[in-house]
Amino acid sequence: MVSSPIFSRADDLDKYVDLASVPRHRFIHNHPFTMRLRKAVAFDYVMVSGLDIDNFRFGTGQSIDTDFPPAFIESYYDEKFHLSDPFIERAKLSEGVVIESDVLKGVELNSRLAYLLDAFNIKNRLLFPIRRGNEMYGCVGFSRTVPFEADEIDFLGAIAQSTHTAVTRPLMERFAASALRLSSGEMICLKLASMGLTSEQIAQESGYQVDTVNTYIKNATRKVGATNRTQAIAEAIRRHLID
Repeated sequence: MVSSPIFSRADDLDKYVDLASVPRHRFIHNHPFTMRLRKAVAFDYVMVSGLDIDNFRFGTGQSIDTDFPPAFIESYYDEKFHLSDPFIERAKLSEGVVIESDVLKGVELNSRLAYLLDAFNIKNRLLFPIRRGNEMYGCVGFSRTVPFEADEIDFLGAIAQSTHTAVTRPLMERFAASALRLSSGEMICLKLASMGLTSEQIAQESGYQVDTVNTYIKNATRKVGATNRTQAIAEAIRRHLID
């Protein structure tokens, strides 16, 4: 579980020894991907939530990269609006884009939440769920003062997964393997297996016994939630554990 909600720059990871020591709320400062994205569709704020690692699911709000005002985020989570905001509650059940204006039709917001949103000029929120199979583990959200057009929403939806990957990649590359408790031997065997090597060939390359190679791959397969070697390789690549 990540530490208390203290803001840190999202690209400032050198001082953290493991995932547990990384602040759960991280500030995106001139992120190159989101800066380019803004040139395609203008938006005021962006938020990327969730990591594809056990215990970092969207509903817990345990991992957030954002350029929303830090004072807003701290108040929002300190006052636990992530547990009661109807916009977020709808997102947990949705398979597609969640548009704030649609959610709030006929709904009266908590007066304190409405005050915070207005005070920080956070309007017209959009949220795109990010899923692995049938499970939502994260989201990408945007807001701006002027409502988004339909074609802009379509574009942001098409790029949402890539946005999530680009923003969370540094954290995943540094800490995902340790969070999943993959050993160095398991990582080596997965890497060699991804090159198309058989267990015998992996043993020759790595210096491990064939039985050890098979054990490592079996353990790695279980840890990444796969059912066979091929799925484990695909899952490790998708999670950015190996190239």
